[in-house]
Amino acid sequence: MAVFDMDGTLTCETYYTYYDTMMFIEYCLRDHPEKTSDELKQVAASIEPGYKADEALARNFAKAYAGMTVQELYDYAVEFGKKYTSSFNNMRYIENTYLPMAELVEYLYDNEFTIYVISGTERTTTRAIVANSPIKDFVTPEHVIGTDFEVKQRGYENVSSNMDFKYENGDDLVFTGGFVQKDLNANKSIYVEREIGQRPILAFGNSSSDTSMMNYAIDDRNPYPAQAYMVVADDSEREWGTQKWDEKSAEYAAMGYTPISMKNDFGQIYPDGVTKGAVQYNKNDWVVDDAAIKQAA
Repeated sequence: MAVFDMDGTLTCETYYTYYDTMMFIEYCLRDHPEKTSDELKQVAASIEPGYKADEALARNFAKAYAGMTVQELYDYAVEFGKKYTSSFNNMRYIENTYLPMAELVEYLYDNEFTIYVISGTERTTTRAIVANSPIKDFVTPEHVIGTDFEVKQRGYENVSSNMDFKYENGDDLVFTGGFVQKDLNANKSIYVEREIGQRPILAFGNSSSDTSMMNYAIDDRNPYPAQAYMVVADDSEREWGTQKWDEKSAEYAAMGYTPISMKNDFGQIYPDGVTKGAVQYNKNDWVVDDAAIKQAA
């Protein structure tokens, strides 16, 4: 069994940030400002490079999608993926998969590995991304684990216990705006244990938020020999990578991980025709002043 982080490991996270964050910005400021509070519009407009993809931000994501059914959020994630990013030329957001990593997933699958994607992105959104990516035939929906927002049965959103009612034909499952858990750091190892029930023998990540999952795999108590790999974003020519190979490779090797260089180990990162854009980020891409935000509503 092999586990993969998604953002920055399987897919791009540098245009100028994660798929789910760009989706939140577009939802609040372009696609559905009429459904979005002024507070959430301000949050969306304030996101710039260097922001923290932390639990506080994820809680705002959950609020934005309150009232949507699970299927509606899935469908919106797919539709958003059809949009083009300005951080790269000729790239839709859904075309964000690192091709060498997709080849690796296929290779492992062909050699009878079960593949799991363990992501900090919300679970339904992660499933939509995976199902529309080059790895769709190798990772089934039940093998996608991500951050969880609260889901309730429509009409019972304010009932404290789900034991007090039953699902009937035609009922909808909706997001309440509540937040359950962010799938990063120690939660990654907890999710693996809770939902899979065994230690992986291969783990792939790209940042400190993945180390718990990596360490859980290579823990001495794993009954099988295990290995962990870290993708280093050191390619500044084809990608917006800023990491220094010498520094990160030494750091990861000291932690027991094998580093992977995007610059030197990836023959081709994205599909033919995709190139790095002239600029990574243009603040004018979104309305940012208070008057414009309120007018958009």
